[in-house]
Amino acid sequence: MTLTAVVSRYIRKYLFSQELVLTCIFLLILYQSVFHVKPIWRYLRRTKLNIQLRWQGQYNSSKVQDSHLLNSSGENDVWETKKGNAAVYAIQGRRPHMEDRFNIVYDLEHTKSSIYGIFDGHGGEFAADFVEKTLFKKMMIRLLKSSLDHSQVNISQMIMQEMLDVDDQLLKVTRSNMDISDHLLNITRSNMDISGTTAVLALVQDGTLTVANVGDSRGVLCDKAGQAVPVSFDHKPHLVQERQRIRNAGGFISFNGVWRVAGILAMSRALGDYPLKDKNLVIANPDILTFNISDLQPPFMILATDGLWDVFSNQEAVDYISERLHEPHYGAKSLVLQAYYRGSLDNISVLVVNFKEKKSASFDKQPNR
Repeated sequence: MTLTAVVSRYIRKYLFSQELVLTCIFLLILYQSVFHVKPIWRYLRRTKLNIQLRWQGQYNSSKVQDSHLLNSSGENDVWETKKGNAAVYAIQGRRPHMEDRFNIVYDLEHTKSSIYGIFDGHGGEFAADFVEKTLFKKMMIRLLKSSLDHSQVNISQMIMQEMLDVDDQLLKVTRSNMDISDHLLNITRSNMDISGTTAVLALVQDGTLTVANVGDSRGVLCDKAGQAVPVSFDHKPHLVQERQRIRNAGGFISFNGVWRVAGILAMSRALGDYPLKDKNLVIANPDILTFNISDLQPPFMILATDGLWDVFSNQEAVDYISERLHEPHYGAKSLVLQAYYRGSLDNISVLVVNFKEKKSASFDKQPNR
């Protein structure tokens, strides 16, 4: 028997056996179910396209990635905005729904102020949508009123007050639209289906940067030496101060892949999240930090949801943007796509503020959500 015949028999017997084929199909279905990936045929189609382009010498990874993201079953799962000196790029990624929100107000008239915000919803998109719209509107009114009255406003105090006020409004809306019963509470706990949102908000006025944070979205500044400077700190249940506060309120934290408040929420502070607010197990109080832009001379700042930070360290993200600040999205698009291809399982939203750029051409591509 020739060697070719032996190899052929081996392939037919082992590689194309019914058991192996069924096992491969099962593993593909399991992978798709666990990681919320798009249908397998779409992945295979993109792989085929990559191979064809490589053979033709025309392969461009960014073009292939964009094609995959923009044309998934005819759905819009990419959002992008550029206003003034800031750009945002956001994708739904491997999640079944898009719950991230963002906003940019550049050089608000007569106030010399710019506001940038990223919001990461959970348990539905209502909370993130409500907070983004309401918080920005309230802050703009406060800043404009202060400018017209020629009065001074304490930025940190204003942000604190408005965030807590928006949280209170959100809880009132939630309570008025929910039947608060033990049955509902058990359902929301079992499904982890509680509407809430993070918020990381940056306000620049007269050379001062003020950053407020609730939850685990994060802000990072690049200083003049190229080093990452955190401008916010994640609110996680396992941190000593947060854990003690939760216990003092009569609550507990438990570990189920990640640390969770009352076995439900993977962050210790958030906007919304009724009914965890009733006993103050989760609070909306933001941490607020102030920075002198003249001293730090930062080329840029990154605000992003944890879909980025799950796969990028602060310094990695800063280094990545430093090499791509010249791009139309100031590197935000490239960073989001790289996070996706590193395996991020969440919605991914990245906002980059380019302090070197005073103003540039604007665009806005946000489908109705």
